[in-house]
Amino acid sequence: MATQSTPPVSLPRHSKSNNPNPYPLSPTVNNDRYPILSLINQCNSTKQLKQVHSQMLRTGLFFDPFSAGKLITASALSPFSSLDYARQVFDQIPQPNLFTWNTLIRAYASSPDPTQSLLVFLQLLHHCEHFPDKFTFPFVIKAASELKAFRVGRAFHGMVIKASLSSDVYILNSLVHFYGSCGDLDLAYAVFVKTPQKDVVSWNSMITAFAQGGCPEEALELFRGMEKENVKPNDVTMVGVLSACTKKLDLEFGRWVCSYIERNEINLNLTLSNAMLDMYMKCGSFEDAKRLFDKMQEKDIFSWTTMLDGYAKLGEYDEARHVFDAMPSKDIAAWNALISAFEQNGKPKEALAVFRELQLSKDAKPDEVTLVCALSASAQLGAMDLGRWIDVYIKKHGIKLNCHLTTSLIDMYAKCGDLEKALEVFYSVERKDVFVWSATIAGLAMHGHGRAALDLFSKMLEAKVKPNAVTFTNLLCACSHTGLVNEGQRLFYQMEPVYGVVPGEKHYACMVDILGRSGRLQESVKLIEKMPILPTASVWGALLGACRLHGNIELAEQACSHLLELDPRNHGAYVLLSNIYAKTGKWDRVSGLHGNIELAEQACSHLLELDPRNHGAYVLLSNIYAKTGKWDRVSGLRKIMRDFGLKKEPGCSSIEVNGIVHEFLVGDNSHKLSKEIYSKLVEIAAKLKSVGYVPNKSHLLQLVEEEDMKEQALNLHSEKLAIAYGLISMGPSQPIRVVKNLRVCGDCHSVAKLISGLYDREILLRDRYRFHHFRGGNCSCMDYW
Repeated sequence: MATQSTPPVSLPRHSKSNNPNPYPLSPTVNNDRYPILSLINQCNSTKQLKQVHSQMLRTGLFFDPFSAGKLITASALSPFSSLDYARQVFDQIPQPNLFTWNTLIRAYASSPDPTQSLLVFLQLLHHCEHFPDKFTFPFVIKAASELKAFRVGRAFHGMVIKASLSSDVYILNSLVHFYGSCGDLDLAYAVFVKTPQKDVVSWNSMITAFAQGGCPEEALELFRGMEKENVKPNDVTMVGVLSACTKKLDLEFGRWVCSYIERNEINLNLTLSNAMLDMYMKCGSFEDAKRLFDKMQEKDIFSWTTMLDGYAKLGEYDEARHVFDAMPSKDIAAWNALISAFEQNGKPKEALAVFRELQLSKDAKPDEVTLVCALSASAQLGAMDLGRWIDVYIKKHGIKLNCHLTTSLIDMYAKCGDLEKALEVFYSVERKDVFVWSATIAGLAMHGHGRAALDLFSKMLEAKVKPNAVTFTNLLCACSHTGLVNEGQRLFYQMEPVYGVVPGEKHYACMVDILGRSGRLQESVKLIEKMPILPTASVWGALLGACRLHGNIELAEQACSHLLELDPRNHGAYVLLSNIYAKTGKWDRVSGLHGNIELAEQACSHLLELDPRNHGAYVLLSNIYAKTGKWDRVSGLRKIMRDFGLKKEPGCSSIEVNGIVHEFLVGDNSHKLSKEIYSKLVEIAAKLKSVGYVPNKSHLLQLVEEEDMKEQALNLHSEKLAIAYGLISMGPSQPIRVVKNLRVCGDCHSVAKLISGLYDREILLRDRYRFHHFRGGNCSCMDYW
């Protein structure tokens, strides 16, 4: 207990007595003789209770253990309870009985600070004349559950056995709950099995432990066993069972459970209704969820936010907003639900718009969750100014930097291009958990500082912080971006034997990328063949990317074949393989991909049977038609796409200027300064030609015939528009920070290098994979990307 930050409780030393009864009752003390005691039950405020307290002191009644116990119960457990007052009352009692000790322990166990319950228990052992009984242990075990204090709870279990209380069902139920809360399902089940007279709470505790512990199948099996034992389930049982259905995403059984609840007339309270609502939504049955929601007579914040989040995940953002606006009251949890719904579903601009709305609202103030979501949205957009504002807000309002906020701040600064500030935040905090370390390693990795990332990992190990799967993903990315092949291999093969982290698909994909980038393609293939898990699209995609880099057609075809087996609609695989053929001069094979109309039509027909809204299939077939001059068919396809409302996700680049994020698409002319931007592009093109720049037209993904049109198409890439806007709107000393949603193409990379030298500007370009720092005509990646 020495490690607890809570100060020890000061308790009076009570004199021992020889009374064997832990709950002594004074036969002369009763409500008839002392009507003041009956007033305790009539009190509805602490003020009234204090008046009764003062009368009890004047009459001496307070010094009777039974009477004092009644006062403690009211002050600690009533609807208007005040633990501070209860503590004062308790300290005045010269000789509290065990009932009074238990009452205070019980109250603290359910309080925001359960540690106090354990401290009072320790004082009980030292000062009370009676040993803890069957009423004491469930309360202290509950406190241990809340704190997830495994060793403390185990010690209580040992005391229970020594006290010969190991057959008490209430204590055993609390132990099942305790072990389940601490994640030790084996011990929880062992206690459950040994419980001699199981009641419904016993079954509920074990079912909930399985459901919350990631074993939904076992929870459902236990529910079936409960029925065989003829134990009637209640509403708590069904909440646990529905939670298991939700974890399994088993809609069919979930619907059966809902009908079971109705058939057996189980009390359908708000908690159970919310569990049903959550199950329907997470299992994908939005219609059932909406039907239930509309029927619910009582709704709380969880009910509303479940619907809100469900709409957002379906992409129905207008409906999500409608639910939010319809909420009868909007506390910070409601605002957080809407902000996080946008932020977690790839809508950072909308998330920040709601965050700004919250700032103007008087309904609530941002809390830690709000700030974490807003920082994440700022990181996605590269909105440095807003991210800095949130940092200042945290400091101004004295909000303590816990590990969640620290991680979010580091991530924001790193993704917005200010690595120095990210490191400053990292070194400014004393407490650093694995996520703080991992976020900082990720920041160094994305900025191309592979050696520094490995050095920081060494410091992490010195600090006795155990790495997790995310840590190793970030470390392997760092090695990949900087060509540290041997270091990457060493880390990969140490993961499980040294650190106990089993490599997953992301780690294998990173390792394939590390080997492939360095030209060791055959080693990549051998690694894939030896994988203990089935290779995923990310693994084959990493190999295909390496084949593009080194022009290995044979392996590229194999990788592409595997990708299309996993996902026949992966048009990116076709495009990448086509580029590899073009790069190696295999134009006959390009024709094979782009010129066989009959085969293409058959393939696209199959793709559209699988998914009529597959825009990739339409785009590919349209390009094939255009390449072979079938313009009538191109027009027909475009009409079909318009009718379906389909369009290919375009490349998009954003730049923040004076706190406002400006977005540009390919060939965008919607910006109010569009004329000035294009004039700047003409100026840039002239300067580039004067130093011998020749556009790399192999990076053009559209099929454009005329050479001058190819050059013009390259000039209209979104990152070039963003850079041009930065040049005309930002001061010479300000770095130009651009965020792109896709991988930057080779031509734009070359142009950015040249612009940084010709205009003497620092340009930071973040694409889907990493940062590129352009300065003086060079890039931080050293063209290894």
